[in-house]
Parts: sequence; C-alpha cells; structure tokens
Amino acid sequence: MKNTNFLFILLLLTGIMQAQNYTQPKPGKLPVVNIKKPQTFTLPNGLKVLVVEDHKLPRATFSLSLDNPPFVEKDKKGVDDLTSSLMGNGSIKISKDDFNEEIDFLGASISIGSSGGYASTLSKYARRVLELMSEAALSPNFTQEELDKEKAKIIESLKSQEKSTPAIASRVVDALAFGKDHPAGEYITVESINRVTLDDVKKNYHTYFVPENAYLVIIGDVKYKEVNAMVEKLFGKWEKRSIPKQSYPDPVNVPFIQINFVDVPNASQSEIALVNTLHLQMNAPDFFPAILATQILGGDYNSNLNMNLREAHGWTYGANSSIGVDKYVTKLKSASSVRNSATDSAVVEFVKEIKKMRTEKVSDKLLQDVKAGFVGRFVMRVEKPQTIARYALNTETEGLPKDFYENYIKNINAVTSEDILKAANKYFLIDNTRIIITGKGEEVLPGLEKLNIPIFYFDKFGNPTEKPKY
Repeated sequence: MKNTNFLFILLLLTGIMQAQNYTQPKPGKLPVVNIKKPQTFTLPNGLKVLVVEDHKLPRATFSLSLDNPPFVEKDKKGVDDLTSSLMGNGSIKISKDDFNEEIDFLGASISIGSSGGYASTLSKYARRVLELMSEAALSPNFTQEELDKEKAKIIESLKSQEKSTPAIASRVVDALAFGKDHPAGEYITVESINRVTLDDVKKNYHTYFVPENAYLVIIGDVKYKEVNAMVEKLFGKWEKRSIPKQSYPDPVNVPFIQINFVDVPNASQSEIALVNTLHLQMNAPDFFPAILATQILGGDYNSNLNMNLREAHGWTYGANSSIGVDKYVTKLKSASSVRNSATDSAVVEFVKEIKKMRTEKVSDKLLQDVKAGFVGRFVMRVEKPQTIARYALNTETEGLPKDFYENYIKNINAVTSEDILKAANKYFLIDNTRIIITGKGEEVLPGLEKLNIPIFYFDKFGNPTEKPKY
C-alpha cells in the first residue's frame, strides 16, 4: 500500500513539474503550395485552351466553360435550362443510346450543358472521349420528343413546389433583391416553359453557345503537342460568333431596413432571409477580409449566427450566411428556417449579429481559428484535378495575378481584425437590407409588427400586394 501511495505522489509531482515546464509549441511553417501553370494557346475562333500535364496517374480531364455575361430570357424564361437539358444526349451523328453506351464501355464520364461541359477518362481513351465531348457540344441533336419530356419534368417540379415555403422563399428573395427584369431575378413559371418551342431552343444554343468567351482546360496524363493538334482538329470547326449585348438595370438596395413579407398560410416554419446586393470580385483588395467576415458571421457550425439562433436559443436547426463573388452584381444573404413562434425574436438576433460585426472587432483567437479552417480546406483541395482546372480558369476569367493561388495562404493569414471590421462595414449593409420573410402571417405578423421595422407585403411571385386579412 505504501509503495502504491509513493508511486501516485511521484507521478503527481512529475505531472506538476511537466505542466510548469510546458510551453505551447510554436506554429510550423506555412505549407508551400505548388500549383502547376498551364500551357496555353488560342484557336482562331476565340477558344482559349489551357493544358496542365500531370503524369502521376493515367487519367485526363476536360473542362469546357463559357464565360458569358448573364442574359435575360423574359417571357420565355427556362429556354436556357431546356437547352442545357437537351445537350449531352448524343449528337446529330451519334444516337443517344449509342453515345451513352460507348461512354459506359470506356469507363468515362461526360456531361454537357448550355454553359459548358466536363469529361473524365483514362488517358489511353483521351482522344476518343474528347471526340465524343466535341460531338455532343458542337452538334447537339435537339428533338421535339426530348423537348416535350424535359418540359413535362420542369412543369411537374413547379407544380409540386407550389405550396413549398422554401421554394417560394427562394424565388421571391432573388426577385425582390435583383428585380424581375434582371437575369438573377427572373424565375421560371409553367407559362414561361409552355411558351418555349424547339426553334427557341435552337436559337438560344446558336446565340450563346459560342467560342468567343469559351475556355477548355485539360489536365492529366497528356502531352501538350498532341493535345494541341487534337483540339485544333475537333474544336477548330466551332463557328466564330459574338453574343448579343444586353442592358438591364443594375439592382439597387432599399433606402432603409424593411421587412418584405410573403404570406403562406400552410407554412409550418418561417423562412427568413436578410439580403442586400453588392459587387465583390476575386481581384478586389478586400476579397479575403470579406469572405472571412462572412465565414465568422454565418459560414460554418461555430459561426455567430448559428451559435446564437441554434445553440443559444434553439429556434432552428441552422442559420447561415453567404457572400457572392462575381464579376457581376451578387448578394449577401443571411438566412434560416425558424419555428413560427420565434420569427420576430430571430429577426432581432439576425440584426444584432450583423450590427455587431460592423461595430466590434473579432477576437484574435476566433480569427485565427477561421483562418486555419480556410487554409486546411485550401490545402486539401489543391491536389484535385478539378480544383487545378478551376484555379487555372479563375486566373484567366477573373483577372487574377498569376501567383494568386500561390499567395492564397499568405493573403489569408495577413487579414487583421481591423480588415474584418472594414469589410463588414462595406458589405454588410444592414441599414439597406431587405428582411424577406415567407411564412404564416396569421401567426407571425403580430410579433413582427412590434419590431418598429416597416413592413411591405408581396405575393408568392414577388408582386406588391395588400396586407392579408384574417
């Protein structure tokens, strides 16, 4: 027994001495990220080709992207969705069944749509897969039979969502934030789909599927010279055309904070979205502070919004925020689905958390934790071929410095709490925010009316309407 006590005391004293001598390990060096630079060439029709040779695995990927400006479809909204759905089902020369059968035989994958396409294959089949991809992209077989099938699918989906509160909220949020005459604010209806004809689909394809703003990124076990010849042969026939220029009003934020309410009598929960439009590009000086600020506000489980609405109050399964990054206008959105009885209280907490980001500096520990998460995700993604393709494409289309991704980690770690505060004040425009609430008015409006925030009423399609009567 005495020996046991002596051993316990010895271990205890050793632990205390070790604790007294313990010093926190110093952080290691930042990981070095080496991203292979593409070799590039441009075809006479305008197609830009980027090739990254990577011979580690016997695979190759082809990524075709059309970097066209957004365009409005007006009373035939949905024509581009239908065009996309009809592409990739064989070609004029190859039937749908034969096309899909050969892809399966090769163990490859090909997907084509109105904004581009993607293919992945073993490198020994690279030439044939690229041939199939070019056939499907440049010679699509649009038929009335397939169009009717796709229209029926979309109409069935629309009808099934007529009473869906999340679906109504998603439609109205963009319609109000951007305006229904803006590409980002348009929405598909049964009527607009029914107006689309086969000639409309063909015209949409011919007008917008052009090489003018197209990029083909090829990564994998390929040789540049061989790929160069293949691409010239297969895509050189793509007719050079320019897309028409459109003009539409730039969205304007509301002059004061307000509630935009949509009454859905069958709603069991309220869909809350706080939205303001903005312009944020990847080459902006405050790009990194803006995305980090949004991450702190509502970007992950430990974010301020989720810790407040979910963990502290238990009103929701989750609250989040996201900020758009684009060459064109985009939006900041903070959102959650909350139970009816907590709708007004949740609005108060949303506003409080956004205002806090604009007035209080984040702690150094919180900022370091968020940075570490960004760096970790970046390092994990950077080895994937799809990631390399996207980075190469972003560098070209977003006007980024050639070393943007090599310096990504350094730029993340350079962000200070002062930078976060400035970004929040620039982009989190709480005084010009629409609080769009889609819910059961009979239960939630009495509480909302006590918040002293002006309330405006809209129907399920974003049209102004009168306050509902019960």
